[in-house]
Amino acid sequence: MSDINASADGVAEIAMELESGAVLHEKNADTVLPMASTTKIMTALLICEDCDLSQIIEVPDECVGIEGSSIYLKKGEQISVKDLLYGLMLRSGNDAATALAICHSGSISSFVNKMNEKAREIGANNTNFTNPSGLPDSNHHTTARDLCEIARYAMKNEIFASVVNCKSYVGDFRSFTNKNKILSNLEGANGVKTGYTTKAGRCLVSSAKRGNMDVICVVLNCYDMYERSEEIIESCFAKYSVEIIPKDLIFDFNGVLCSPDSDYRLCLERGQKINYRLQAVENSENADKAVAQLLIFDANGLIFTKFLYSINA
Repeated sequence: MSDINASADGVAEIAMELESGAVLHEKNADTVLPMASTTKIMTALLICEDCDLSQIIEVPDECVGIEGSSIYLKKGEQISVKDLLYGLMLRSGNDAATALAICHSGSISSFVNKMNEKAREIGANNTNFTNPSGLPDSNHHTTARDLCEIARYAMKNEIFASVVNCKSYVGDFRSFTNKNKILSNLEGANGVKTGYTTKAGRCLVSSAKRGNMDVICVVLNCYDMYERSEEIIESCFAKYSVEIIPKDLIFDFNGVLCSPDSDYRLCLERGQKINYRLQAVENSENADKAVAQLLIFDANGLIFTKFLYSINA
């Protein structure tokens, strides 16, 4: 974890490396808080995974006149799921969230169940959704850590990542510009979502990629959310780097040539010295056909362990 000084305004914040999930910075990351429209990350993820974006729907009455931010849908209007998705993430349309939820699951309540199921699948166990948009509700909450895990998961979906990295969109039915200023303000920025309610304060989930490292940052109830997020992300890039242990790296363990089964990523502090050793595989169902274990240490102890497999198997 980094020693970045947290501002007084940032009630909860965290930064992780996207692929490895390494925590680079955190403050009050497990405090349960409302998350406003950053909720829509989960809504968009389910749409990207499950829906045909080319589908044309007719806007139902339930989507008209929803409070808060809106793309001003009209009852009976024809619009594509794709245009609704961009309206959801670029303009934070609460009416778009309602329309997409109904399109996906037939009702808001059914869609909310899907949101919570997905949160459990991702491991966001301190998160509970009661609506697809982030409108205030005492039972609608998350933590900075959970929200970062949800964003990490979502950014690995190519459709989702493309949508949240889009500064402007021209669709068949609607066109939008992105409210998220981080895309223009920060080198390598590629997402993801803003949020605000009086109860939640200003919230931002942001992401930036430089070289082989992508940092996901969450700040909740942070008045200077853009400035604080940029400060955290810049500090993470300055302090950390990603090292790859390639799958074609060959080790000799007691005369058996072995290697990892895939590339592995290590997020290390710049200048951090590490060493490794090989050891026999302990009896474990997870060991499968591994012939050795690779253990990597820094000055504080073990930081990484993976199985190695015979290259002749």
